[in-house]
Amino acid sequence: MVLTGIAGLVAGACSMAIGEFVSVYSQYDIGMAQIERESSIEVVREVIREDEIEERKGKLPSPFQAATASALSFSVGAFVPLLAAGFISDYKVRLGVVVAAVSLALLGFGGLSAVLGRAPVVKPSLRVLVGG
Repeated sequence: MVLTGIAGLVAGACSMAIGEFVSVYSQYDIGMAQIERESSIEVVREVIREDEIEERKGKLPSPFQAATASALSFSVGAFVPLLAAGFISDYKVRLGVVVAAVSLALLGFGGLSAVLGRAPVVKPSLRVLVGG
């Protein structure tokens, strides 16, 4: 069971990272294209400051950073049930412990995201619990 869980952890982390990379890279491409269009229009009107363009490029999302964060988040979340189940041999008890551990972890992750975003904690925590 643990080996299967580890395989699922690795596969899920890779899948999440690739999906996030593709999504954020698409946003990045759109942002770069918009900067290029605006730059070409403004060049006709006046010379653009290079530092302004670089500043705008610097504000675009990083696909690699998003992919890494997604893979790491998935791995931490997937490790919770593995850790909870790894020390219990009875199936029914293990199932209950895994459900409880995952539920608490989801509530905790939802609360953490709310705290980091300076939002109320209860609704985001419950939303992540129900969505998880």
